[in-house]
Amino acid sequence: MNRGLRVLVFLTVAAVAGGCVVYEPVPVGATTQQRFDRSWAAALGAMSDQGLTIDAQDRGAGVIRGSRGGIFITTTLQTQPDGSIQVRFDQKGATASDPKLVHRISDSYDRRMGR
Repeated sequence: MNRGLRVLVFLTVAAVAGGCVVYEPVPVGATTQQRFDRSWAAALGAMSDQGLTIDAQDRGAGVIRGSRGGIFITTTLQTQPDGSIQVRFDQKGATASDPKLVHRISDSYDRRMGR
């Protein structure tokens, strides 16, 4: 019984640890390019998290386009004068089939950014 209990504890710890996510902290002195790169990766990942097919990426213009089930999402990243990055998610198409998709993408983005 003692061995069985140890195995159960080990499996529980392994299951809990497997569900943890660690986000890379942004260094205090991060450059604008580093902030843009991190935001770009988080936006792209958030779209993938929600099952979108990435149709086009233009990193120089700060635009990612994706789609799922007739819904088209455009993500725009814009560097602000203060060095911060503004990220915007817009949806169009058959939004009635999944009206909260854009909100789930935004939530995924926030999680990936550690918010």
